[in-house]
Amino acid sequence: MPLTITHLHEIPAHRQAVAEMIWREFWTDVPGATTQGMADRLAKAGRPDAVPLCLVALHEGQPIGVVNLVENDDDVHVDWTPWLAGLVVAEPWRGRGVGSALVGRLLDEARRLGIQQFYLGTDGPGFYTRLGAVHHLQHSADFWFLRFDLAQAGDSSPGARA
Repeated sequence: MPLTITHLHEIPAHRQAVAEMIWREFWTDVPGATTQGMADRLAKAGRPDAVPLCLVALHEGQPIGVVNLVENDDDVHVDWTPWLAGLVVAEPWRGRGVGSALVGRLLDEARRLGIQQFYLGTDGPGFYTRLGAVHHLQHSADFWFLRFDLAQAGDSSPGARA
């Protein structure tokens, strides 16, 4: 499967479709949330050298997945920053490595920016722990906060990436 992962700011024509993917997955039951509001938020990911970042997986030029790195994604833990947010893979592509590829690329981008760690919240921690995330705090019986601790230069520990 030929897969390309690129920054959304490099393919602005896909911003609305990516916003729709995220909105449908996470925001449909949030009063006042719209795809246009999400597209406006995504427009802030306009540079490869700063947070926020938005990475898009493309197959034959069409978006099939997305992941973001944002300053914060939690109203309570405002001191935890940055956050992985809005990981979505289109239904026909789930279970085919797209999500893992997106998270792997996000880890690389975060390291490139000198980010030491980042956080995420999920009801499915197994996917992320397989990719190297560690449990940070269990919020409830079915929701966890996880953290990726990024390897330092020269770190040869398991999970460190060249």
